[in-house]
Amino acid sequence: MRKLVTGAALATLVGLGAFVAGSGIAQQSLPGAEQSVPLYMLPQSSVPQSQQQISLSFAPVVHSAAPAVANIFTKTHMTRRFNDPVFEMLFGQRLNRPSKPETSLGSGVIVHESGVVLTNAHVIEGADEITVALNDRREFQARVLLVDDRTDLAVLKVEASGLPTLEFRDSDTMEVGDLVLAIGNPFGVGQTVTSGIISAQTRTGDDGQVFLQTDAAINPGNSGGALVDMSGRLVGINTMILSRSGGSNGIGFAIPADLARQAVESAATGSATVARAWPGVDGQPVTQEIAESLGLPLPNGVILSSIHPRSAFVDAGLQAGDIVLDVEGLPVSDIASLNYRLGTGRLGEALPISYLREGAQRQANVLLMTAPEDPPRDLSEIAGRNPFSGAVIANINPALAQETGLDPMLDGVIVTEVQRGIAARYGIRPGDLIREINDTTISLVSDVEFALSTAAGEWRIAIERGGRLLRLNTRG
Repeated sequence: MRKLVTGAALATLVGLGAFVAGSGIAQQSLPGAEQSVPLYMLPQSSVPQSQQQISLSFAPVVHSAAPAVANIFTKTHMTRRFNDPVFEMLFGQRLNRPSKPETSLGSGVIVHESGVVLTNAHVIEGADEITVALNDRREFQARVLLVDDRTDLAVLKVEASGLPTLEFRDSDTMEVGDLVLAIGNPFGVGQTVTSGIISAQTRTGDDGQVFLQTDAAINPGNSGGALVDMSGRLVGINTMILSRSGGSNGIGFAIPADLARQAVESAATGSATVARAWPGVDGQPVTQEIAESLGLPLPNGVILSSIHPRSAFVDAGLQAGDIVLDVEGLPVSDIASLNYRLGTGRLGEALPISYLREGAQRQANVLLMTAPEDPPRDLSEIAGRNPFSGAVIANINPALAQETGLDPMLDGVIVTEVQRGIAARYGIRPGDLIREINDTTISLVSDVEFALSTAAGEWRIAIERGGRLLRLNTRG
């Protein structure tokens, strides 16, 4: 269970599709689900007038949904290692003994009867063994089909058939105030159900992720469990809480079913990560001050500050300075919600958007496309005696920027990993942008390799970190 300390539609899955050879998942379809009626259109609530009304209960929903929510147990085997050469000479490998396995637990949701299980990526992070325990006490060993850290989703597969499942609901049809149930395994006490309402839609986290907010109690162990509506349909994957104490204080967050459906569909194609549309734009919310300066009646929408030359927004005729108001009629309030609205659409579709330019409202269709791998990222590990020895570098392209949450307009060469070696001793960090080596401007990995091969033991390096340019001059 991730804990956020202090401060902070899915079209129904009609067919799961054919999975790649070897996945073992049958080609079967999940039935569609009817769209629910908004609460404000239902009859006004009233005091119960009969014994039948007094005995109303969520139990039928629980009976329907709970069998498809599983407990997930993981084991991580760690080896106690001693790297001191003196100890190794005296005791050999006797000191490199396996330690007691570390265990963790969470929850998961069965979304296909052939054994496809959704959970959070952080629930299975680093696990050597994954066990899925069903509500009927059967247990299965699971293998990983997909892990996507960006969305914190993972798709697992167990060898079974005829399992109970939950249907997806278009999470954009949920409204603030709708009743929901959270089902999971908090604190490892066993399957538990809590009730609440949707407290907020498209709530944005610090990392740009978008969540459903609920006051249904979510505690450690609930991660990966189901948030369901009153028809027992899956509207979200419970993932974290906002808490000062570490327990549930009434604010929980769930990954919308839109994104969860995408993870399942991506796993069906054999992809190791979630395939999502790439907007290729950056922008900021329209504040009250911006609205007043532009003569707008209300501070709504996202003003585009920059558009990547390869973005579909360019083909749709949009420009920097345009204000995007909605996508498919659904409002957007910041760049994260804009990315979410576009990112949960199906690739190859063109979604209608409304935008303002010079006070006039306009319409456009934006084609949903994947981020281009251009230039090729050319992932390379640097060796030899130089300040970058032990670092792994890559060319920044739109696909890499999207995967890692970088500015979509960024280009150049980035450090993706730093292993033990000279680079670590010089303080080189993942995320550093290499801008210059010995007065040579760096644009590609090949520029780095050429500059390092022609140097004569004297290094003048410029690195960009957090928007600041850092310089290093050294010899050797």
